[in-house]
Amino acid sequence: MLALAIKQVPYESHPVSFSAGEHKKPEFLALNPRHKVPVIQDGAFTLYESVAILAYLDRKYPEPALFGRSPEETGVIWRWALEFTHYLEPVLQDKIVSPIFFGKSAEKADSIRQAVPELHAELTRWEQALAHSPWLVGERISAADVTLFPSLMALRRAAQKPAAQPLELGVEPFSEKYPNLSRWAARIEALPGYDQTYPPHWRE
Repeated sequence: MLALAIKQVPYESHPVSFSAGEHKKPEFLALNPRHKVPVIQDGAFTLYESVAILAYLDRKYPEPALFGRSPEETGVIWRWALEFTHYLEPVLQDKIVSPIFFGKSAEKADSIRQAVPELHAELTRWEQALAHSPWLVGERISAADVTLFPSLMALRRAAQKPAAQPLELGVEPFSEKYPNLSRWAARIEALPGYDQTYPPHWRE
């Protein structure tokens, strides 16, 4: 949705409730047998996996380009997207955010605490990348930014939940811990159409 907002392409969103088990219903499994979001339907074409969707949208709607305008930019953007997938996402999402969101933080408290140093080591790499640039790759927002942003917002939301307080995640106050990432996130939040991409249940 953030990529569609950046490209100013109209879309209709269909939130999926994990707590209600909608991601495991037959009609959703027909779209993604791995029962995960996001999934995009464009006419008769259906696609899942976030970065694959970004690549599809960038090919179909080339402007503004999210995967760079030169071979060098494209390579670096893909490198960041893959670094997120292979290094940051497993610790951020699987080891920390998901247990908190799904009410398992107490039983997995030890493993969460063990993951915290790894989380901050990874976040520091992204923080340093934004020390001299408004975006992760150069002067324009790219797929690298779009790949990181939703999970970072999920981490911040998880860190603010009461169940996270005994875990000493060390994420908040985020603007003090990671000022470059904080300013970067604010730039994304200021983009036209951003409000429509924000999960509605997060406003409750």
